[in-house]
Amino acid sequence: MVGSASLHPPYFNRYVNIMKRIQYNSPVILTFSILAVVIYLANLIIPRLIHDFFVVRPTMSFFNPLDYFRLISHVLGHSGWRHLFGNLTYLLLLGPILEEKYGSTTILVMILLTALFTGIINVALFSTGLLGASGIVFMLIILASVTDMKRGSIPLTFVLVASIFIGTEVLKAFRADNISQMAHIVGGSFGAGFGFMFGNQLPTKTAQGKPDIIGRL
Repeated sequence: MVGSASLHPPYFNRYVNIMKRIQYNSPVILTFSILAVVIYLANLIIPRLIHDFFVVRPTMSFFNPLDYFRLISHVLGHSGWRHLFGNLTYLLLLGPILEEKYGSTTILVMILLTALFTGIINVALFSTGLLGASGIVFMLIILASVTDMKRGSIPLTFVLVASIFIGTEVLKAFRADNISQMAHIVGGSFGAGFGFMFGNQLPTKTAQGKPDIIGRL
């Protein structure tokens, strides 16, 4: 009688073993990235999907639930592949490291708050629409620069990164283009705030190896 192990060629078994070792190691960042890609692809089939559901309008109605949804959902919409992949590169480079350090719940709250306040500021102060995860990217960049902060100190890496990234965006704000420097500046500011707020509150890792700061506040 032929054993079940002989039903598949050796390379198939190796493939199965490799697939079993792949972990969904950063649930918030990976889910965010997958949603952004799926939404962009869906927009190719359903025109105006992003325009109707994933762009913050310059004005909003307090009686329209969709306007409240777009205040947060706009970070999942992108105007093109270059825009999408540019943001995903930073998200997938920095996001998993920060999610491992701060915990999935905390990172999710950071993303939601950054998205919400970026959307609110755009409605309050600007006459253009807003979409894209650039504000989230800048939040992660600045947050990464203060992850090793010691109590009562200001990391030099934070000073340098903030000066380069946020300073550059302030200068670019005076240039006419289709890029929202406001979202970058707000995102970076939130990253700095989160870093100094949570940096000294990192708990020791649990048995699962992932801290959750929000649960300690």
